[in-house]
Parts: sequence; C-alpha cells; structure tokens
Amino acid sequence: MKIGYVNVFVSDIEQSKRFFEDSIGLTCQVADASHGYASFNAGPISFGAAQTDDADKIGRLTGIGFIVDDIDQTYNELLAKGVEFEMPPTAQPWGGVLALFKDPDGNVFYLDPGMPH
Repeated sequence: MKIGYVNVFVSDIEQSKRFFEDSIGLTCQVADASHGYASFNAGPISFGAAQTDDADKIGRLTGIGFIVDDIDQTYNELLAKGVEFEMPPTAQPWGGVLALFKDPDGNVFYLDPGMPH
C-alpha cells in the first residue's frame, strides 16, 4: 500500500489553481472548474485542491510538507512571489528546519529541506 495523492479543501478552485501553479510552481495535471477540482504533479504523489462551501474544512494546518533542496532560497523566491509565511525557516528542536506558508484560503503547509543526506 502507498499514498497516491493528498487533497486540501479550498473556497475557489481557480484562485487555488493559479496560486499552486504560479506562486508555488506545481504543474497542473487535471483541472475541472465545473467539478471544483485541480490535481498537480508533486513528485511521487499528486496534490489536489477540492473546492467546498464547508468553511470548517478550510484554513487549517494541513500537515502537508513540500520538500525543497534549499529552504532559504525557496523561502526568498516564494516571498518575492507574494506567498504569505506564518513562520520563516526556523530550526526545530528535533534538528530539522521548517517554514510554514499559507495558500489564499489560509491553509498552512510545511516547507522542508528534507532529511540531511
């Protein structure tokens, strides 16, 4: 068994599609505004945005981490594109470094350089 995709709930699929393509740099694989869904290539799994009217499902810590090669460089690039960060790259008690960014709905994602090699 393996994870094939993760989804996050959003209020406006077109806005989210633009954010994840233009600001975050993911490639959209499938988008269907009439069904309120877009799927993006995010490495070995797909990342999806699913539109909902249920405000209780939107604007929360997702637990989804985007792995990057250079967290400081990526942080600065995303800031320059207007991405809002809840936390800049910060050393963690367990030895790693994380940053937290928000999508237009306030959903929070991890930016993570991954495990040292």
